[in-house]
Amino acid sequence: MKLIYVVEDHEVIRSGVVQYLSLSGYEAIGYKSISEARAGFADRIPDLLIQDVMLPDGDGFCFVKDVKATSPLLPVIFLTARIDESDRILGFELGADDYVTKPFSPKELVLRINALFRRLEQGGEESSSKVYTYMDGENELKIDDDIHEITLNGENVNLTAAEWRIVFYLVSNSPNLITRSQILEECFDYSFESYERVVDTHIKNIRTKLRPGNWIDTVRGYGYRFSGKRV
Repeated sequence: MKLIYVVEDHEVIRSGVVQYLSLSGYEAIGYKSISEARAGFADRIPDLLIQDVMLPDGDGFCFVKDVKATSPLLPVIFLTARIDESDRILGFELGADDYVTKPFSPKELVLRINALFRRLEQGGEESSSKVYTYMDGENELKIDDDIHEITLNGENVNLTAAEWRIVFYLVSNSPNLITRSQILEECFDYSFESYERVVDTHIKNIRTKLRPGNWIDTVRGYGYRFSGKRV
């Protein structure tokens, strides 16, 4: 049973989400503050963190940044009333896999969680493909779609689940041009125009992690294309 932490100071929302997750087959623990959540992390690392942003003893963005420093692959979903695009962008810059704004549907939240876990678990399934190798000059990028692992010049690259989906989608469709809306629809299950800047944010993060090398080209006014040469 997968463990999910719900960090939310509003008691009704927190207890409702925990109850709905429990009825959906998850082990869920709610925390009303960052200090309580830190204690929970000290005892056990969850499989997913659902994080509010405005909490009585701190900022949820800062807490997630701290968590990601020690658990970079931990999936995170922000659940918050902060609906500004700049807040959404910041959440994804910090490595979030999804950003859900209040008011929200508990059923939709669980569906998003189920979809996220399915994507993460696909790495353990058998696949006809193994390891893809790409070059950019003297830089070598290896992508293992069985275990969802990427190495650059022999060093592991820590990507979030969302970043992995984007990279693999671009690679799988190379050398075709891919629009932002296609990435949203194929990698995130939604296609709202307001989310298109989120794609740019993820690409920026991916490029930072995939250095050295120029692996993703921007096609102005259209989208992106993976530019590595397969060997």
